[in-house]
Parts: sequence; C-alpha cells; structure tokens
Amino acid sequence: MYLSSLGLSHFRSHRQARLTLDARPVALSGLNGAGKTNLIEAVSLFSPGRGLRRAAAQDMARRPEALGWKVTGTLQTRATAHEIAFTSEDGAARQVSIDDKPASQVALGRIARAVWLVPSMDRLWIEGAEGRRRFLDRTALSFFPYHAQAALDYEKAMRQRNRLLKDHVRDPHWHGALEAQMARSGAVLHANRQATVDRLTRAQAEAETAFPITDLALVQSEGELPGDEAALRVALAGSRARDMVAGRALVGVHRTDLAAVFAAKGVPAAECSTGEQKALLISLILANARALAQDEGSPPLVLLDEVAAHLDADRRAALYDEICALGAQAWMTGTGPELFADLGPRAQHFAVTDEDGESRVAPVA
Repeated sequence: MYLSSLGLSHFRSHRQARLTLDARPVALSGLNGAGKTNLIEAVSLFSPGRGLRRAAAQDMARRPEALGWKVTGTLQTRATAHEIAFTSEDGAARQVSIDDKPASQVALGRIARAVWLVPSMDRLWIEGAEGRRRFLDRTALSFFPYHAQAALDYEKAMRQRNRLLKDHVRDPHWHGALEAQMARSGAVLHANRQATVDRLTRAQAEAETAFPITDLALVQSEGELPGDEAALRVALAGSRARDMVAGRALVGVHRTDLAAVFAAKGVPAAECSTGEQKALLISLILANARALAQDEGSPPLVLLDEVAAHLDADRRAALYDEICALGAQAWMTGTGPELFADLGPRAQHFAVTDEDGESRVAPVA
C-alpha cells in the first residue's frame, strides 16, 4: 500500500502541492514551520478517523482565504489503485470519495490503513490514562474498522446515563436499557483492545533490528475490569448508587488504562529515560505496521513526524533499516536532510520551504 500521487489545494499552509511518488519511504526536510507536518497530516486523512491532529475540517483550510480545501491521492494496493479525494467547502464537514463515488469512513477503512507517531505522543507514558486509551483505540481501529462505531455507541449511552445520574432519575428501566447498550458496546471495545495488545506483543518479537520490546497489559483504574457483556451489565447495575452520588459512571471500559514496561529492564515506561520512552513508542508503531502487513499482505502508510528527535545515530539507522525491511512507504519529517542521510537512495527526498507564508515542496536530487 502506497500513494503514487498526492495533491493539496488550499490545505493548511499549502496553496497548491503535487507529488509524484513510488513505494519507497518519503523523507521531508525543512525548517520548523515550513509545512512538513501539514503535508503528512494530509496523508493521515487516507485512513479512518480525524487525522493525526484530530482537527475539525474548518481548521484545515488555508488562512486567510478560507475557501475550502481539497486533498487527493492515488492509493496503490495489492489488488488495484483507488482515486481518493477529501474535500471541505465553507467550513463544512469533510467529505470522502473513492473512485469518484461518495464513501464513508468505514468504506475507507476497508482499503486504507495508516499508523503514525507525532511529537505530542512523546508524553504518552507520563500523561493521564485518556491519552493512552486514545492511542490504544487508534491502534485497535487499524485492525478493526468497526471499533470506532462501538466507541461512539458506548460514549452515547454513557452520556445519556450520566445525564440521568446528574438529574437523580432513578427509573430502573431507563438505567437498565442504557446499561445494556454500554455493556454490549463495551464488551466489543474490551475484546478489540485485548486483541490489539496481543497482536502488538507478538509483532514486536518479529522486529528485524534491536528496537526495545514493551510488555503491555490492560489495567483498570479501579478494581478488575469485567470484560464480557453480562459481567459489564452486572457491574454497571451494581455501581448505580455510587454513580448517582458521583454524577458519572465509575466503572466501565472508559476507565481502562494501558500499562507498559520496558521488558529488558523490567522498568515501567513512565520511569524510563526520554530516549527510551521514544524508542518504546516507535517499537509499538512499527509492531502495529508489521501486524497489519501480515493481515493485508502489505504494510500500511507509516507517518513519523520529527522522528529523529531523541534518537541517537545508531538507533536512527536501525529505524531506517526496520522501515525498509518492512517495505512501508513511511513519511518522515526532520529539520535537515542530514538526518536522512543513512537512507540514501532507499528513500525519496523532498525539501519543504516557506516562501512568504506559502509552503513549497520540491524533490531533492
């Protein structure tokens, strides 16, 4: 899976951009603020979800014109090539088309996959559980396209139940119906998350290079997590009185956390050095890509923003070797071309510059 072409129109800092590509990794170099991250954000749209910045459609429009924007690309897969377009006009929600036909995010997920690492994720192991849940759910979505719908169903039912709790509504039928919905969708979320942890664990052991292995486990912020539907329903009903006092659900899959330990040292990821934390995170991103390659027969798009930060030269070279062994079209950004020197002709090199507030992209010989 790779993009053989990418076009941007009035997207972020790019008024117009057109790239012709092959399946090799893509190295984007340029100064901070030149528009490198904006470019790979456009690529992240070729995967279900809100993109690597989780931005609203109106926030992706080039300023100050705000004329609407368009991102197009030719996605080459093992079976065929697809013409995919994303558009937004006058701040409206993003629209997706596949081969000139309107399509849903679920349809996009059937043909396209992308995994990514951005600088904001560097704090994953030391921030709150919400960030790790988001990371876990994004990874689960790459394996299970229906995971997003289960999450939406769970959140909707929980919001409605929380409203009853805050209003001190005690009708058992209302609570029971919403708890049943939370239990159904919650069991799906839990099963997908556990399967994702298992897949990442197995895929880490198949690395071509010496990136560290992370021991992963699902944990609950309070007590044990009842994973099956019947047990979740019982737990929610049993917690109803406590939840009424708190005004929110105190048990459920929305309180799951992802525990991580640097396997070689037996040290929790949160207590590792900055460089080790980055390496552990990269290891999981590569494991995600490796597992998807096994499922689909080809690796997903891999997006690595400022990936060289906190990596020494040896580990940076190991990363490039791993990407090339995987055969992924990895889009990587860095402040200077020297950061990608070890890739040489194994990659496509582009320079991204800012000219009077407009980003320009040009190939580097």
